This record gives sequence, C-alpha cells and structure tokens, in this order.
Amino acid sequence: MSGYSAVLGGRRYAFTDLARLLAAASPERSGDRLAGIAADSAQERVAARLALAEVPLERFLAEPVVPYELDDVTRLIVDGHDRAAFAPVAGLTVGEFREWLLSPGADAGALAALAPGVTPEMAAAVSKLMSNSDLVAAARKVRVVTAFRSTIGLPGRLATRLQPNHPTDDPAGVAAAVLDGLLLGSGDAVIGVNPAGDSPRAVRDLLELLDTVIARHAIPTQSCVLCHVTTTLRLMERGAPVDLVFQSIAGTQAANASFGVTLALLDEAHAAVRELGRGTVGGNAMYFETGQGSALSAGAHHGVDQQTLEARAYAVARRYRPLLVNTVVGFIGPEYLYDGRQILRAALEDHFCGKLLGLPMGLDVCYTNHADADDDDIATMLTVLGVAGASFLICTPGGDDIMLNYQSASYHDALYLREVLGLRPAPEFESWLRAVGLLDEGGALREVSPAAHPLAAIAAPPLPPEIS
Repeated sequence: MSGYSAVLGGRRYAFTDLARLLAAASPERSGDRLAGIAADSAQERVAARLALAEVPLERFLAEPVVPYELDDVTRLIVDGHDRAAFAPVAGLTVGEFREWLLSPGADAGALAALAPGVTPEMAAAVSKLMSNSDLVAAARKVRVVTAFRSTIGLPGRLATRLQPNHPTDDPAGVAAAVLDGLLLGSGDAVIGVNPAGDSPRAVRDLLELLDTVIARHAIPTQSCVLCHVTTTLRLMERGAPVDLVFQSIAGTQAANASFGVTLALLDEAHAAVRELGRGTVGGNAMYFETGQGSALSAGAHHGVDQQTLEARAYAVARRYRPLLVNTVVGFIGPEYLYDGRQILRAALEDHFCGKLLGLPMGLDVCYTNHADADDDDIATMLTVLGVAGASFLICTPGGDDIMLNYQSASYHDALYLREVLGLRPAPEFESWLRAVGLLDEGGALREVSPAAHPLAAIAAPPLPPEIS
C-alpha cells in the first residue's frame, strides 16, 4: 500500500504513511501542533479519519510507525504479537473494529482474550474514531484484575493511591499526610511517595517509614517510593523493604533512554522484586507511570503523534504484568494538553487504550497551574472516568501536591466518586477499614476524632525508633 487518502467535499487528502495518517486523525491537541504533525484543518482531520477507518488492522503489523531496526519498543510489539489472540479481529478494518468493540459480542471475556493480540497502534487508531462516550462504553466492559496485598480492578470497586508527598521528604510531614488519607479511606491501591530527591538514604528512610506504618497497623496495601529504578535495585540488594518497583516509561527506545531506562534494566528489576515475594494475595509487583507528550519533550517522537506514542508505552508496561499503570494526564503542561477539554480527551484515550491492551489503568487527573483548567474540570474527569471503570485514582491532601506543584484529586474527591457511583474500596482494604472503625454498617465512612483514633499514632512524634 502506497500512502492513504480520502476525498471530502470534492478535495482529495493524501497521507504519506501510517504515522502521518494517525497524526492527522488525532483530535486537536497542543503537543501535536507543537511537533508540526497535527492536521492543518478540521476538514483534513475528518478526511484522515475516513481514510483511517478503511485501513485493515493487519496493516499495523506490516508498517511500524517507528522503524523496527531503530527501536526496541517496536521490536517488543512486533516480536511479541500474539497471532492466535488476534485471529478473531484479523480480517477487520479500523472502522469495523470500532463497531465490534461497541457490540454486545465484545464482552469482558472476549476483550480479555483479545488483549495480547492488539498492538498499541491498533488501539490508538480505533480510539481516534471513537467519541468520548464510545471510549467510556468500551473501556467499561474491560476487566483487568491485579493483586499484591490488595486486589485491584474488581467490578464495583475503585481503589486510590494515597500520595503523601512533602517538599523536603520530612518523615513527620509524610506521616501526617498518610494519616489524613487513611482516615478518609484512601490508600488501597498503594501508599506512594514521590521523593523530592533520589538519594538512596532518603528513599530508604521513606520506605522504612511506610513499611513500619503498614506492618504496625496491619494495613492490606503496598508501599512505593517513586525513585529511579536503579536506586530501587540498589536498595533491594541492601535489604530495603521494597514492595513495588516504580519507573516512568515512554513509547520509544530513545524516550526511555532519556529516562535512563532500558528494557534489560526493567527485566532485571522485575526479576529482583518478584524474588522478594512480599505480596500476600498476588505477585504483581511493578508500578509504571506514563503521560502524553513525554516522547516529544525528550525529542524522541519520530514524527509520531503523542497519543499513539502513549499507547506504545503500554506495550512496555504489559511486558511486566504490573499491579498499577498510571497515566498522569495533565502533568506535563499546556504545551502538550492545552486545556480541560484536551486533558479529558487524553484521559479517556489513555484509559481505553491501556485497558484494551490488558493493563490495570489508573489516572492522575491533574493539571499544572499554567494550564487552562480548573477544579471543575477535575470533577468532570473524575466522574466520567469512574463511569468508564478506572481501576484507581491518585489522591493528594486537599487536591494540591505541595512538592510537585500541580493540582490533582483529593481524598474527598474519591469519597464523592465512590458515593455517587456506588463503588467500594478494594475488598481487603474495605475489611480493614471496617475493622478499625472507619466504616459503618452500610459501608459509609465514619466521622472520627483523628486525635482519639488508634491510627493517630502514625503521625505522633517522636517517630518510631527504627526509622528515627
């Protein structure tokens, strides 16, 4: 096939290759405009979607958007493709694939069986033909269940990451934020700290603080300090209490290299954390974060649109069967996602593509303070993503991350979403909340006196001797 084209309004629009076609078919976003690959007009965008709808899914296996010989993520996608799983949709075009995904035949079982046969480019392509409501309806049907000390992704459940960041990694400040989150029912996905620095000593102090809290109060959750994977590897070798290995990843080899990451390094970390065997109800022990625009910001996008590259990052994540994958949708800034409308669309695309590929998708519904967005945008996104079946959400004290300096969802936002959609925490965590008196008989959060509750010991000085 030599190029792609469609006629619209008597004019023929031509696209030289799949990468150009996918970029032109993408909904408007500032990052693609910055890269010089966005459609020149709304008419060209519609024409690109008409052409994309006629592309056979098989074509994505024959024409990688990033050359096979230049990129290990492409090689991972092509060499790891499951032909048997792909067989039920192998004869479809992208447009027909959309119709199938929205049909009753595409139920949870069929979608789970299909996941290994879908490539990121196929997922990105079909998402470009879908409305926001299509993305919600299709993603909602997918079930991806993972487990470590709590079970994530079960029907009717919504987990949360308790994010107790502190601008100086002060243990007392982190502990206070942990207490705040637990008393508001957050933390079943993970208690995860973004460290202000990456020194092994500071990271180890945070790991030991979180491990002590979890062990002393028998909390069925996992901890993570989101440092670079090399730091975590070094600490595992020294016996630090590592539950999950974290790393930010992207959709091209060059973008991952800008993070100081290779697939071989991730292989090593995955093997090391699995060997520790610290999980009690499961062994999914990796945690990845991604975000549209990361490859472009690293100058490693190869002329491919940011949403397709984001989906390619999910191929990297899928290799390691992670407990959690979090797309940080608005964190990079308005240069890549300009306003609340673009952030919402990106969130729905990321969530759908990740789940279609078989990943336990969660979101940091967030924006930077120089973006054209506000807290009402966060409320809208939270509600829509809750309907779409997101596995977990990021929650920060008051919705304001004082270390990373961006706006996100709060612990109270998670309570709102659980209440209006009838969702519950992870089952193990829900039982613990009830056992420590934080849930009433109907499953609603009790109002308690923080100072009088046994969990208050978490934030009471002095710190436990083993971490002081």
